[in-house]
Amino acid sequence: MRVGVDVGGTFTDLVALAEDGTIDVRKVVTTPDDPTVGLFKALDASPLPIDVLIHGTTIATNALLERRGARIALVTTKGFEDLLWLRRQDRAALYDLARDHPPPLVARSDVVAVAERTGPEGVLEPLGQEEVVRVVAAVRALAPPPEALAVALLFAFRHAEHERRLVAALREALPDIPIAASHEVLPVFREFERASTTTVEAYLRPKVSAYLGRLERDVRARGIGMLRVMTSSGGTLPPGAAVTRAASLALSGPAGGVVGARLVGAAVGLADLLTLDMGGTSADASLVTGGTPLGDGGGTIAGLALALPAVLIETVSAGGGSIARLDEGGALKVGPESAGAVPGPACYGRGGDRPTVTDACLALRWLDAQHPLADAVRLDRDAGAHALRSLGAVGGGSEPAAIAAGIVAVAAAVMARALKRVSVARGLDPRRMALLPFGGAGPLFGCQLAEALGMRTIVIPPHPGALSALGLASAAERVDLLASFHRPLEGLSSRDLGAAYAPLLEEGRSQVPDGALLRYADCRFAGQGYEVTVPVTADDPQRMRDAFLVEHRARFGHAGSDQTIELVNLRVVALREGPVPRFADARRVVQRPGASRPITLRGARVSASVWALDDLAAGVTIAGPAILAGRDATALVEPGWRGTVHPCGAVLVERT
Repeated sequence: MRVGVDVGGTFTDLVALAEDGTIDVRKVVTTPDDPTVGLFKALDASPLPIDVLIHGTTIATNALLERRGARIALVTTKGFEDLLWLRRQDRAALYDLARDHPPPLVARSDVVAVAERTGPEGVLEPLGQEEVVRVVAAVRALAPPPEALAVALLFAFRHAEHERRLVAALREALPDIPIAASHEVLPVFREFERASTTTVEAYLRPKVSAYLGRLERDVRARGIGMLRVMTSSGGTLPPGAAVTRAASLALSGPAGGVVGARLVGAAVGLADLLTLDMGGTSADASLVTGGTPLGDGGGTIAGLALALPAVLIETVSAGGGSIARLDEGGALKVGPESAGAVPGPACYGRGGDRPTVTDACLALRWLDAQHPLADAVRLDRDAGAHALRSLGAVGGGSEPAAIAAGIVAVAAAVMARALKRVSVARGLDPRRMALLPFGGAGPLFGCQLAEALGMRTIVIPPHPGALSALGLASAAERVDLLASFHRPLEGLSSRDLGAAYAPLLEEGRSQVPDGALLRYADCRFAGQGYEVTVPVTADDPQRMRDAFLVEHRARFGHAGSDQTIELVNLRVVALREGPVPRFADARRVVQRPGASRPITLRGARVSASVWALDDLAAGVTIAGPAILAGRDATALVEPGWRGTVHPCGAVLVERT
């Protein structure tokens, strides 16, 4: 029995995946002060014995967003002490001269310079033993003392000898302080991104270590065989490895949803998907192309450059708990502030009094006050309406339904922009894809978002409110390995490529025995400032070149075959796939709606049929307007759309 637990901002979801692929779902309210309370509450709600627990955690994300990590110091090459402040000399917002980037995680007074220098060809200024002793003493003299150290020397990705010596001396002198070394964290070029990623790693390690250590002890005490943690790349690591890769947990939770979306896409025969995970606090847009989640190795989290392998995620503040407000000019805004789990939206009846997206959906009667969301949460329509009225007149009306329509329109516009950023902005046409909305609130907005992007197909997955937890339960064991390798493709031989990949392949075999080893390469035209990652299926430079030209043309619309192509970085993914869930359920027998109720759509009052989402029989067709009410989420099929229930339990919604 494998169990995936996704701790969200509002609810904690659990999916138990048996050896035969059958699925069991639980949902409880998150405890913000201590996420493990909600996690174990979800576990205790399931009487099933657990062999493997896979956890998607927001501990790293929240530490970066809230700036609640460790006090750190940075050790770097003399002359480069200001690198984190200089960044790339770009603006945080191109046309906003008053906006600045978030400050680095380290104070300028806690940066220690090292008199040494390496260049592309080797040592330029030797690192003497006296300098090593001086640097160790300088770090020890910092007051207050740092809780973790980041070491990022110039060109350590290619010549790591100086960094290794310095890190060894620091670890010997300061055995109780975690030390992140750039040649271990991110051994690839680009000094700013490597230094920034290394400081993020150091900043997170103490907090992640304490959290996972406590969690692992509690897991063992409950007799659970094994704990694994989801990483940003969509794979899992054991706690010991996750502690030394703390920065790779920054997108731990959202990555599980993309894995779950890929599995649903495979079950219905769709390989190209735009996904939207709309939870209680935020909405996460992502992309699956060719049956594989699209990766992004050069993103930012909370304004901090983090260049580790990760599933592409575009997060916006448009969750069910996102608070609506009027700005100084009287314009309606949704988020970024969220009501979270405590007190939650006003309609939860837990003391919240500010209007949220959930209150709006309830006022439009998309949600049913008689239908429990999860746990002991019941919806109070009067409390939600009172909160909506506090906004005053919105969109020409002061009634709750008019205000609610404005709120959902703003939230939908925010999510549509996020979907465009992960598709259109990358040269991909969303009209050729299917939209897969999930999370507790995502399926309510599927038709509206699909229309905004010109899409004709929507996939409402089985158990949409717990799809992230399902992705965790079935996630693969995965280790990502990187190495810098700057060479023109033209001068490379098959032997050169094989020799370059050999150390990474050996390391992959040792970390994931009997796993699959997938090779990739970052390539670019000479002089470009960005790379394109392509799969490598053979030690053949010509095939690599052809793959790069095809991918570059698809992504950017051009590919000059006469230009010099450089191989920049090597990547190896060591992978052992998880089990495939069996979505089909013989207990799905419902073929007719259970009732109907009036709802408000685009300002008009219409009668919608109400269906039991979790019990729909295969082959049933559903014409909009219709409400599909499930135990973990509710979906909305708008007029002009028709849904057909797939044998796996997903509902394929098409334009009529």
